[in-house]
Amino acid sequence: MSDLDDLPPSVTTPPRHARISLVWIVPIIAALAAGGIALQRILSEGPAITILFKSSQGIEAGKTFVKYKDVKIGLVTAVQLSGDRDAVEVTAKIAKSAAGLMVEDAKFWVVSPRISLGEVSGLNTLLSGNYIGVGAGKSDKAQLRFTGLEVPQVGAGAEGRQFVLKAKDSGGLEMGSPVYFHRLAVGQVVTSDLSADGGTIEVKVFINEPYDRFIYPETRFWNAGGLDFSVGASGVDIRTTSLAAMIAGGLEFDTPSSANKAQAAAADSAFTLYRDQSTAMRQPEAGAKRYVVHFAESLRGLSAGAPVTFLGLPAGEVTEVGLTYDRARGEVRPRVEIALFPESLLKRLSTMQQGALGERSKGARDALLRHLVEQRGLRAQLRSASLISGQQYVAMDYFPKAPKRKIDWSRDVPELPAVSSPVPDLEAKLASVLTKLDQLPLEAIGADLRKALGAAERAMNGVETGLAGPDAPAQQELRNALQEVANAARALRALADSLERHPESLLRGRSAQKE
Repeated sequence: MSDLDDLPPSVTTPPRHARISLVWIVPIIAALAAGGIALQRILSEGPAITILFKSSQGIEAGKTFVKYKDVKIGLVTAVQLSGDRDAVEVTAKIAKSAAGLMVEDAKFWVVSPRISLGEVSGLNTLLSGNYIGVGAGKSDKAQLRFTGLEVPQVGAGAEGRQFVLKAKDSGGLEMGSPVYFHRLAVGQVVTSDLSADGGTIEVKVFINEPYDRFIYPETRFWNAGGLDFSVGASGVDIRTTSLAAMIAGGLEFDTPSSANKAQAAAADSAFTLYRDQSTAMRQPEAGAKRYVVHFAESLRGLSAGAPVTFLGLPAGEVTEVGLTYDRARGEVRPRVEIALFPESLLKRLSTMQQGALGERSKGARDALLRHLVEQRGLRAQLRSASLISGQQYVAMDYFPKAPKRKIDWSRDVPELPAVSSPVPDLEAKLASVLTKLDQLPLEAIGADLRKALGAAERAMNGVETGLAGPDAPAQQELRNALQEVANAARALRALADSLERHPESLLRGRSAQKE
């Protein structure tokens, strides 16, 4: 038998349960409460976002708020340089209720006090400090990293639409400049910057609802700021708008009555920004016909846009002023291109005549103009619109004595004959008069005049000596004459008394009176 057989049999003992000491109950409950609070805080917090700015612009961690429509939706938690040190990274904690605003097209900018001629904003930040403004986007895609705007967004939170205007220059416009419609402020300028190619200025404007529905594809925008002063062939023209726009600048828009207003323009549509209202609202004339005129005098004072008249009534405008080289004559001549508006002239006729001529074909109208030019002596002539400004215009008038001219009407731009302007003739006559005046012997005439004045002065002195002195002969003769007049008056008085006493003496005489 081996030693293993002597071992006692095994007995199974049930395991003992570990007991937790009452000392650990309180820490465990505290840890569970803290974890619940932490979990609740994590679940209640919104996202943390990062915004890149070129500078911190008064942003401070723990002090600068993020606001949407003046409601605090977040707080800046950190401000530090970006990895490439070219920008500032601003980290902000956003409330969970505003997490839906953090989409890829959301906008962020720093709001600070801003004072300009066109706008005063952000004054409340003088006491509360700068804050980060938020512009809501329209995207559904969430995003946590953004690039901040250097210029505050105008119209953030407002309902309306944005449009783009293109111009040669900004015209003094700046962010916040008002936009007017019938002199009512309906929007403002958002930004003004160079286009991508650097050739034009792109001005973005925001039009508030419900006025944005008045923007149509054919709407015209123009610069309404300052004082519009122009001197043209029509005289002096001064146009002003509101005092605010005159000082700070602004834009105005309107739509021509003939434009199609069936549908409003889409957001971000591009328009041309004109320099003034008259240029913007100028309507293209239907059926305009171009002609060229070669004048034989200076074109100084004549410019594109100058009126063309027919018998004193508006009939077109000058479209180009330049020169042309005449190979046959070997000379350079002034060249003026004009556009005649036959429809405008038709409106000047009576209703019956408008119907008769309006029904004529284009060829019939050309034949009428050919008859007026070749048979009636219709000619173009430069005339002065203002002696002060020196502006000129082109007048179409009848000159029956003008030489007959045949016109080549088959050319794309027919040439109309011209006659000399009366202005050079007037200038020549004035020059002739001045030349004759210059040839007069003014020195000799002056010397003779001085001699005549001396002789007249001596004669006056002699008269004064002969009449004014106390012993002057003229004075003595005058006293004698007065004495004779007095004696005659006494004799007449005596005669009158005698006739009053003896009126019969007129018939009988004095001898009969004595008898």
